[in-house]
Amino acid sequence: MLTSQQLSHFQSELQKAKEELEHQFQLNDNYGLEDGHPHDAVGELSSYDNHPGDEGTELYEREKDIALNEHSEYELKNIERALDAIQNGTYGKCIVCGKEIPLERLEAIPQTLYCINHTPDKTVSTNRPIEEGVLMPPWGKFNFDDSLDESEAYDAEDSWQDVAKWGTSESPSDFVNPPDHYNEMYIDSDENVGYVEDYENFVGTDIEGNYRYIYRNEQYEKYNDVLEEENIMTTFGDLPRYEHDPYVEDENDDSDPRH
Repeated sequence: MLTSQQLSHFQSELQKAKEELEHQFQLNDNYGLEDGHPHDAVGELSSYDNHPGDEGTELYEREKDIALNEHSEYELKNIERALDAIQNGTYGKCIVCGKEIPLERLEAIPQTLYCINHTPDKTVSTNRPIEEGVLMPPWGKFNFDDSLDESEAYDAEDSWQDVAKWGTSESPSDFVNPPDHYNEMYIDSDENVGYVEDYENFVGTDIEGNYRYIYRNEQYEKYNDVLEEENIMTTFGDLPRYEHDPYVEDENDDSDPRH
C-alpha cells in the first residue's frame, strides 16, 4: 500500500502533467483543430487554385493533428481518472483484479489504473485507416503485362489506363514518335477494352454459338479497310486460299511438309 508521502508525490506529478497538457491545448488550439478548415492554418481561401499535392500535404498534416490531439486527450483523461482515484482512496490498485500496482510501474506511468496483466494499452490495434484500402493492390501485388504472371486480373496497368485516358501532363511533343491524338498519350492506348479481337465488334452467334452472323457496321468497314490497306487476309497473317477451315487440319493431308 502506498504511503501518504508517495500519494502526495504522485498527486503532484499528475497535477503538473495535467496543467502542462491543458496549457498545450490552449497554445495550439487543440493542435489547430479549432480552425474551421485546414486552409485557415495556411492562409488559403479556397482549394480551386491549389495543386493536388499541396492539398494532400494539408490533408496529411490535418490527419496528424487529429491523431496527436486524440493521444493527448486520452492521456489527459487518464490523468484525471488517476487524480479521482487518489481522492477516492483507490489509487495504486488495479481496477480489474484489485491487486497492488508495482511502485516501479507507477513511477513510469503514474496515470495508470491497471496492473501489467490487465492494461488495455498492451493490445495493439490492427485497425488501419480506411484510406489505406485504396493503396493496397486488390490481388496482393501489382502486375504488369511484361511480368511472368499471366493473370487476367485488374492490375496496376489497367488502373493507370483508366486514369490516363482522361488526360495526362504529357503532350505529343514529349515523344520521339508523336502519337496522332491526345487520347493516345499513354501505354497501350490502342488496347481493346472489353474484347480481344477486333472482329468481335461485328461477329455474332446465338446463345449456343451457332448461326454465325456478320453485322456490317462501322467496325466491320474499318476492319476491312485495314486488311485491304495491308493487302492481307486476316490481321494475324495470310491463309492458304485452298484451306476452307484454317483451324482444322486434315489428318490424312500428305501435303503437310512435316509428314
